[in-house]
Amino acid sequence: MKAVGFTKQVPTSDADCLVDVEIPEPVPGPRDLVVRVKAVSVNPVDTKVRKRETPAAGAARILGWDAAGVVEAVGPEVTLFRPGDQVFYAGDLTRPGTDSELHAVDERIVGPKPRSLDFAQAAALPLTSLTAWELLFDRMRVPHGEKTRRGTLLVINGAGGVGSILVQLARRLTGLTVVATASRPETVAWVKDMGAHHVIDHREPLDRGLKAIGIDRAEYVAALTATDRHLPAIAELIAPQGHVAVIDDPPALDILPFKRKSVTISWELMFTRSLFRTGDMVEQHRILSEVSALVDAGLIRSTMTTRGGPINAANLRALHEAAERGTAIGKNVLEGF
Repeated sequence: MKAVGFTKQVPTSDADCLVDVEIPEPVPGPRDLVVRVKAVSVNPVDTKVRKRETPAAGAARILGWDAAGVVEAVGPEVTLFRPGDQVFYAGDLTRPGTDSELHAVDERIVGPKPRSLDFAQAAALPLTSLTAWELLFDRMRVPHGEKTRRGTLLVINGAGGVGSILVQLARRLTGLTVVATASRPETVAWVKDMGAHHVIDHREPLDRGLKAIGIDRAEYVAALTATDRHLPAIAELIAPQGHVAVIDDPPALDILPFKRKSVTISWELMFTRSLFRTGDMVEQHRILSEVSALVDAGLIRSTMTTRGGPINAANLRALHEAAERGTAIGKNVLEGF
């Protein structure tokens, strides 16, 4: 079957950065679905794995951690899905990625595709939705659906993939005042469209930006990018006994300045449950099912902004280049082989 992967560590400027390959069709494990992939999207994790891993000699590492498709076959212990079901999911770092015609995935981290979206629109959602949901409701423990909850959530990089979903979830499902950061006219317009109450410029000190809109402190901060650079401002603006959740990979993070305020610092990685086969791994099936229902109810929208053509090495290389520039709005998607 057709797939796209990498065989050596080279920059995206090299035509061999990603290559089209033929690989064997997957055989489902006991709780696996074999999905015919209809669409995929690119996330920062794709570029990180490509830069950090060295594939075995003569083998290609298949990337991709977002997909929407149709179940073709199921393992003997599968209970949540059956052949013909339309699904979406983010996959598992310990297994081959989704950039292939057929893909095997554990049913416990798969959700039913929103009926109101096509496959490309759905493929933009899984990884970012899981990350945003877990950050807001599992790590920060903001009550789900409690509209009377007061306080302010600051979302750093509100126009990115995770930020675009997090702003929507916080606005629709909590009573928090949502402040997102953006720096260009098009990203400011985007985060406002996603539902942010206020927008401040992350090129300026964030604590000053908050004060300029009449907010002295934020009870919650979602540190989605450049956390090390923004750390002094976050330490200043975070409320006593507040909560900071981090998803990026700063080379170092000095959290001592947060001690006096008794601030909680959390990490969020949506792959944790599948990496460690946690007892609550099926929670991701529940989250994706909830997101799907919210989309179909018109409360959450897809953050797809670009259809980049069919799934092949050349098109994926272009999306990797865009991801590395860090200026993308929402999500870029490829569909069909």
